[in-house]
Amino acid sequence: MAAPLMEKLSESLGSPEPAVRLILSVLIGYPCALVYRRFFFHQPATIVHLFNTFSGLALAAFNFGSQIYHSAVCILVQFLMLRLMGRTVTTVLSSFTFQMVYLLAGYYYTATEEYDIKWTMPHCVLTLKLIGLSFDYYDGGKEPSQLNPEQQKAALPSVPSLLEVCGFSYFYGGFLVGPQFTLRSYQRLVAGELTDCPGQPPNSIIPAMKRFALGLLCLIIYTIFSPHYPDSYFLTDEYEAQPFWYRCVFILLWAKVSLYKYVSCWVIGEGVCILSGLGYNGVGQDGKHQWDACANMKVWLFETTPLFTGTISSFNINTNAWAARHVFKRLRFLGNKMLSQVATLLFLTIWHGLHSGYIMCFSMEFIIVHVERQAQALVKDSPLLTKLANSPLYPLVYLVQQFIHWLFMGYPLVPFCLFTYDKWLKVYSSIYFCGHLFFFAAYLILPYLRKVLVPKKERSETKQD
Repeated sequence: MAAPLMEKLSESLGSPEPAVRLILSVLIGYPCALVYRRFFFHQPATIVHLFNTFSGLALAAFNFGSQIYHSAVCILVQFLMLRLMGRTVTTVLSSFTFQMVYLLAGYYYTATEEYDIKWTMPHCVLTLKLIGLSFDYYDGGKEPSQLNPEQQKAALPSVPSLLEVCGFSYFYGGFLVGPQFTLRSYQRLVAGELTDCPGQPPNSIIPAMKRFALGLLCLIIYTIFSPHYPDSYFLTDEYEAQPFWYRCVFILLWAKVSLYKYVSCWVIGEGVCILSGLGYNGVGQDGKHQWDACANMKVWLFETTPLFTGTISSFNINTNAWAARHVFKRLRFLGNKMLSQVATLLFLTIWHGLHSGYIMCFSMEFIIVHVERQAQALVKDSPLLTKLANSPLYPLVYLVQQFIHWLFMGYPLVPFCLFTYDKWLKVYSSIYFCGHLFFFAAYLILPYLRKVLVPKKERSETKQD
């Protein structure tokens, strides 16, 4: 009965059935959160874990059917590692290896040349959760003085139960599309600590509805405009026959529209976390309660920043924070920040999948960020460019920045979305590899401009974040 109904609904919406099931599942998180608030907030932890586990399993089964056994196997193996191997480096390495190999095997056996919504999509989210769990359990065995504030906050004082790990893994507000959160945050949610009203469900309905409305707006924008900017158009003779400027502008507009599918899911999902209380982040410096603990998007920054680094810091925030906490900062022993950045981007590349497009995307990201930092240092140290940036002409400069920014945000996004080298290479060839040429030229020219425009005594080293 359900299958024909979903087929009719997907046909009426003009969207693939898996996509309709996914967005419905994210939306179902809201009634789940309301049920939790009404009936389970004051229940013992075991009852809450059971509710979270079975609600998440139901959503997983609705989307992927019998394929949910993949997540169950990985959760069970992870629990056994923690229980049997203890707080050791071996546990962390074993967890990292097993979870990543399982995910990559899933990618290998299910991969196609299109973007498919299948069990590997939520499994990549689960993989980070379970690897992070092993790190946090390992950190719990160290002295607090050996940990940074982030690690102290996430460290686990004792081994969690299997039911606790299941509730954490299948939590309806994060299993399908994220966000990432720690088991300690989940434990505080279950204990009723994540609330602005001690002992009572949080006053989070209005903040949650604001995120829901914003996410719904982004979803509407994507639904309206995405049919006009399909990925498949890049591979048509019509696209190749267009003028060069048209092909570039199409990439710009396509990138902006395409990213709304991620923005909408993450913002709507954030609203579920806020409604349940998981999004509570204490009291801010202004004395107001904050609900951004699970924020995966800074939508205003995403829309207004003219910087590549601004877009990166506004997009998929929790995954980037996870990579910074568990990969980048733990590679400090290498003694080279750039090497740590390369290793982190390499990890994210592999985590996304096995297609060559991911390699091209993240390698371009590394180059773009490096060149942008050079440009920022040049503007900062050059009196002439600083004066221009603060002049009445800045609105015009801002428009030019935004055009360049979104054109070259779309440039690495092409291989990310087209996956295989024959496809993205065809698109890059049609625009004469302009992105590569632009940033290679900028990399060569910026140091020369720095010598010309910046007095030697005022030069500063480009900061590496």
